[in-house]
Amino acid sequence: MEALDIESPAQALAYLRTVGLVSESETPAFQVLKGGVSNRTVLVEPLNSQAFVLKQALPKLRVAVNWFSDPMRIHREALGLRILEEISPSGTITPLLFEDAARHIIAMVAVPRPHRNWKEQLLAEGPVERHVLQFAELLGTIHRESAQLPSLASTFENRSWFESLRLEPYYEFSSTQVKEAAGFLGRLIEDTRSTRLALVHGDYSPKNILIHSERLVLIDHEVIHFGDPAFDVGFCLTHLLSKALHCRPYREAFLEASQRFVGRYLEMVADSPFDAGFESRACRHTLGCLLARVAGRSPLEYLTLAERHWQGKTVLRLMRRPPALLSELIQEFGKELECR
Repeated sequence: MEALDIESPAQALAYLRTVGLVSESETPAFQVLKGGVSNRTVLVEPLNSQAFVLKQALPKLRVAVNWFSDPMRIHREALGLRILEEISPSGTITPLLFEDAARHIIAMVAVPRPHRNWKEQLLAEGPVERHVLQFAELLGTIHRESAQLPSLASTFENRSWFESLRLEPYYEFSSTQVKEAAGFLGRLIEDTRSTRLALVHGDYSPKNILIHSERLVLIDHEVIHFGDPAFDVGFCLTHLLSKALHCRPYREAFLEASQRFVGRYLEMVADSPFDAGFESRACRHTLGCLLARVAGRSPLEYLTLAERHWQGKTVLRLMRRPPALLSELIQEFGKELECR
């Protein structure tokens, strides 16, 4: 099969006409979307029909180190879109339009304009309470509702993409770079692999949130699987705490947002059948991800070298006696920031 690059407008147009997503007489506008390292993503805006996003999985990710992942993961995202649209609050998931199994391409409805990427807004303006609460409520809904659907365990059993895009580049690679954390991360990997409680998004972060009409919309679902929801909590809490480090004018606001996120999320899943060690694992995942985002294959690009060094050293200290409660972890991280 001839190679196809959807970031080339000419190739994309020919492809879309072939598969019937646009007519022969139509020439839509194309815009390559930024932000992702694992896919080509293009916004397609026809003149007389609904805009959509075309997404093509890459076998080699766009990062400085070698990082590979089977492009079949795009079809896991398609499956995730179908399920998430059923269990998530209305309007928070973009509907799937099209799936090409041979070329590993999907198309989904585009979030209407105007919209804003939440990560960019957070870095520029700090957190807004209503957005933080929606962020917690959406994740809590996904975890709570999926935990009540045991059939999803077999549907989302394959965790190979979670392994290649999260456990290996985040925890395993970091353990080779920071020897002092190898034991902590090794035990965390074992616990993660053995836990099956709910759907785990695996990439629940502000960069994958678009805000339209003050409503959060979640995108990018290629590592979704049935596993330990504590990973999602630690993964997204990492983004709030790292921004507390980086955005000094909004430091207290980010620490407060972290507490609000945790409090609302725990309320949402209070009746879920999660084990007694869930919150403790969420603390450990937060520490693991905080370290991975400065020592793993995908470091946070906005952190300076000095900030990365501080975050790594601080996390190592906290790993020696990990807090059992998320609120305590946030407090301890905040106290360390006060001394910086």
